Amino acid sequence: MRKYRLLPFEFKRHSNGDVLLVNECGDFDFITEGVFSSLVNEQFENISNEVLHRLESRNIIADEEHFDTSISLLANKYRSRREYLCVSTALHMLVVTLRCNHKCEYCQVSSAEEDAYKYDMSPEVAEKVVDLIFESPNPVIKIEFQGGDALLNWDTVMAAVRHAEKLNASKKKNLEFVACTNLYALNERHLNDIKEHKIMLSTSLDGPCWLHNKHRRLRLEGSSYNVFVEKLKMARDALGHDCASALMTSTADSLDNIKEIVDEYVKLGFGGVFFRSLNPYGDAYEKGLCYSPEHYFKMFKEGLEYIVDINKKGMRFVEYYTALLLKRIITPFSTGFVDLQSPSGAGISGVIYDYTGDVYPADEARMLARMGDTRFRMGNVFKNTFKEIFLSDVLKNILSESCVETIPGCSSCVYRTYCGVDVFRNYLETGDIANVRMEGFFCRKQTQIFDYLFERIQDPEFMSVIKTWIGG
Repeated sequence: MRKYRLLPFEFKRHSNGDVLLVNECGDFDFITEGVFSSLVNEQFENISNEVLHRLESRNIIADEEHFDTSISLLANKYRSRREYLCVSTALHMLVVTLRCNHKCEYCQVSSAEEDAYKYDMSPEVAEKVVDLIFESPNPVIKIEFQGGDALLNWDTVMAAVRHAEKLNASKKKNLEFVACTNLYALNERHLNDIKEHKIMLSTSLDGPCWLHNKHRRLRLEGSSYNVFVEKLKMARDALGHDCASALMTSTADSLDNIKEIVDEYVKLGFGGVFFRSLNPYGDAYEKGLCYSPEHYFKMFKEGLEYIVDINKKGMRFVEYYTALLLKRIITPFSTGFVDLQSPSGAGISGVIYDYTGDVYPADEARMLARMGDTRFRMGNVFKNTFKEIFLSDVLKNILSESCVETIPGCSSCVYRTYCGVDVFRNYLETGDIANVRMEGFFCRKQTQIFDYLFERIQDPEFMSVIKTWIGG
């Protein structure tokens, strides 16, 4: 009989009686309790050849004779999962204004009145930001204009776009632009510029008319939903159907009406929806609009099963958070999603520049600054160089403290390879980046979702749908 050695893995007993094994690179398998007992006691003679071959192919065990080869294979997979650490920041978000024509109940950025111009980024600041961005060695640069509503400071947006295009004439980077907007202020000038400079639109849709209007309120009278539908059609007529994506913000009302929300996204011709949980910052925090992870998971499960049924009936429609998670589970590649990386992708996968030129590792860090806590400010584009900002002690501390492999509770979790650290929520809840609480929102939410996905992953019909979402 061949001689085997155990490779490092974590495990968890699932409700169906099987034991889930996951190695350092995310390879996984389910085995019975009896096989598990034999495995951990290295009684390989008690395990069938079929199971042994499967465990070997999934890098749970290694043939003694080919042990070094198995380690090399694991190392290659590990490097693939950590590939994002080998390149500099690609996503750069500019807060061009805090002004907004909406007054959303859950606003996380403490938006300002539409005429409050002191909260605008100047063209000079924007161009200085762009200069700094192009010092990044990453061959991909994505510049995202945020607010408030980016359309309300369009002169600055276009100053940044034109300056970036000018620099890129020699830099030759893969350059993309995105403007975040509720579409309310959209006009022909915007459309002409968007078309000429190939700017994508990112907007917000909470669900059907009653739900959208309930929390996404106009500062003036009227239906924000009706304006959204009108302006979305205007954009699509001018730019093409796929010119805009949409995000939902999940309130307690959303969680209890998820099928209606999905139906609305389908009706308006979107290709999918992102079950985005509410950020506990800004107005959402102050107004107590947050909810339990159990309530969120109930929505997630109900909504995902509903979407899978839609796909089974012949219509491709994606739940994007599930797609991200399953990509982490069944492929060796990272997703670029900040909270699903170890160390955290804050600052290295994305960075945000406030209208003042202050630089933060994530939007949540900027929100905390709005609440009076500036601990995570990395620097300012006028006061600090690229190296000073991206090699700052602030960012180094975030990275060193957000490795799930070294955090108590996370380090022994079976889902560690697929998960990450919600740095700023940890800080908000505990006062410490690395103080991950198993009873905290993020951990409870992720554990429930992973438990459920690993239950469903064994269903070939379910996976045949999911694989179409991630190119598998």
